[in-house]
Amino acid sequence: MSAAPAQDAGTGDDVRLVASDLDGTLLRPDGTVSDRTAAALADAEDAGLDVVFVTARPHRWLTDLAAHVAGHGVAICANGASVVDVAGLRVLEEHGMDARRVAAVAARLRAAWGADRVHLAVESAAGFASERGFVSEHDLPPGSPRAERIEDVLPPTTLKLLLRATGRPTDADAFVADAQRVVGDLAHVTSSAAGALGEIAAPGVTKAATLGDWSARRGIAPAQVWAVGDAPNDLPMLRWAGRAFAVANAHPAVRAAAHATLPSNADDGVAVLLERAARLARARGAGRPPAR
Repeated sequence: MSAAPAQDAGTGDDVRLVASDLDGTLLRPDGTVSDRTAAALADAEDAGLDVVFVTARPHRWLTDLAAHVAGHGVAICANGASVVDVAGLRVLEEHGMDARRVAAVAARLRAAWGADRVHLAVESAAGFASERGFVSEHDLPPGSPRAERIEDVLPPTTLKLLLRATGRPTDADAFVADAQRVVGDLAHVTSSAAGALGEIAAPGVTKAATLGDWSARRGIAPAQVWAVGDAPNDLPMLRWAGRAFAVANAHPAVRAAAHATLPSNADDGVAVLLERAARLARARGAGRPPAR
């Protein structure tokens, strides 16, 4: 997988694809799609744009979003570790870690921080599994395997290894930086939420890498992509895209990396972006200068 940076963002008027994060970005604070955003998604598809959801969510959390996926029918999930057919919640591509690599990552973390302080869980195409000491903010799926050590319930391929630890910094940025130092080149650590929850993927697996491959197969160059997000796990995607946008509620590093800031997710910031992209796409098709 590769995600070369855009060499020339230009004006961004030749937008062909809008890539949007979900939680904290396209979705309202209560996790729903607003009426305005739903209309803007449909209008963008009608204008000939591809809109791709690029999210940290596992595919099992996309059930309510199937109606809003464009004609291509896919979303990029688990921070780039999977490409999912949303209608059938079927994983089309996996870019995960095998059991040996996950066990090696777990061993490094336990050796550095203490075996009794490290608590792990995994997301895979088969679902969720966790150590008994892992505390989730969400209800666990019924029948999810649990064990004292994650090695005892590992799937063949792990899309995302989730990390919590007691006695570590609660600030998300500090927690991720500490975990990355421990893990080294075995894996890539990021975060999509506030608080001390690490999201660990195979080396080189990011939202940008998978989106870059998906776009290239459709003949879409980075300079023709607008990307929008709110959290540190969105940064590779924003740096790769021709035009980068942050919602007003975004992490400071995300706002700093963006070309422009939109209204917050509570104020339909992504709808504003989609409406502008649709106008540009229609103006391009009509052969006239785009309205500003």
